Parts: sequence; structure tokens; C-alpha cells
Amino acid sequence: MDKLTNIIEAILFASGKSVELSMIAEKLEVSMREVKKALGELEERYGSDGGLKLLQFNNKAQLASNPDYKASVEAVLNPIREKELTRTILECAAIVAYKQPITKTEIEMLRGLNSDYAVHALVELKLIYPCGRKDTVGRPILYATTDEFLKRFKLNSLADLPDYDALMAAITRPETDSYLYAREEYHSEEESAAEESEEEEETEGGYEIPDFLRGLDESDLVKIG
Repeated sequence: MDKLTNIIEAILFASGKSVELSMIAEKLEVSMREVKKALGELEERYGSDGGLKLLQFNNKAQLASNPDYKASVEAVLNPIREKELTRTILECAAIVAYKQPITKTEIEMLRGLNSDYAVHALVELKLIYPCGRKDTVGRPILYATTDEFLKRFKLNSLADLPDYDALMAAITRPETDSYLYAREEYHSEEESAAEESEEEEETEGGYEIPDFLRGLDESDLVKIG
């Protein structure tokens, strides 16, 4: 039973969202009784002071952080998430600028990542707008840049955009979003101070910011949603 408990714990951790108990029982070829017993053991393992909590609802289970530590968790993770969200939004803005008109699904295919937040943020900032629907199954919404986009980035026209491949290489990193949270690199105070003095005008948030995107204020981006 200990092994089953550990397996279920790993499944819930890897999922990051709720998992149906019936699915666990079916795929692991165990009974619902065994699944529920294992979940009970997990609850005892975490206790009231543990960093994790086991949530059970509607015949589903999910791991969540202990709300007692919410302030500490937010203090560490929010700056990391805000920086990553800003990078994501810049990347999506560039994709729309070059590939317009384009659907959200097409943006996600190019990025390989969910882009709901980024598209919503860009619409809220009035940098892109729904310009019609694509003549295909489901008639998805097409997005294009606005005049505000040109004004914000001091462009006379889209013809002033820099080379697409160079721009995307400057915005993105080789790691995917899922790894960025886990593999964030930190330097000593001495190294950071030296880097900031040398690169202060060239980089923002740890990644290169192309000149035409410098008009997008990070404080505006991370407060949306």
C-alpha cells in the first residue's frame, strides 16, 4: 500500500490539477477502496502543518499548497511568474505583429504553449484586436495589431519591424516555460551588481528586449488579468 500511496502522490504532483479517482483506479488496476485508502494515508502524511494539502472533491483528488503559507509562497514565486508572463506577452506580441491576421490556436502552435493569458493581456492593452474570423471549422477569432501597437513601439508602419527570426531569438530562451520556474538561475550579489552595471541598458528581466518592444511597460503587463 505504501507503494500505491507514493505512486498516487507522484501522479497528483505531476498533474498539477485534479485527477478523477476512477481514472487512477482504472489505469493502476486497483480498486476504488485501495485508492481512497491511499489518499487517506496521504492526508495523514501531510498533516495540518505540512507544505502540501490533499484536496478531495467530486470524486477527484488534487495536491495544493497549504494556505497557511500563502504569503511566503507568493513572496518567492510572484516575481518569477511576473517576469515569465512579461516574456510570454512580448513573444506573443511579436508573433501577432509578423503573422497577422492569426488565431490564438496558431499562436499556440508557433509557441508550443498555452497563450490564453497573453492574448487577453494584449487585447486589454489595446495592442491587438479581434479583426474577424477565419474561414475554417469553428470560425476561430483572428487577431491583428492596432494603431496603438505602432504608437507604443514608435513604429511608422509594420514595415519598420526588425527581422522576425532575430527578434524571436532575442525574446525567447531555449528552456520551455515549465522548466523556467524550476531552473531559474541566480547569481551572487557581486556578480549581479557587475552584470547590472554592464548590461543595464541592454537587458530587462534577464532576457534581451528588442528596441521596438521597450515601450511595453512591465508594470502594465503583470497587473492585467
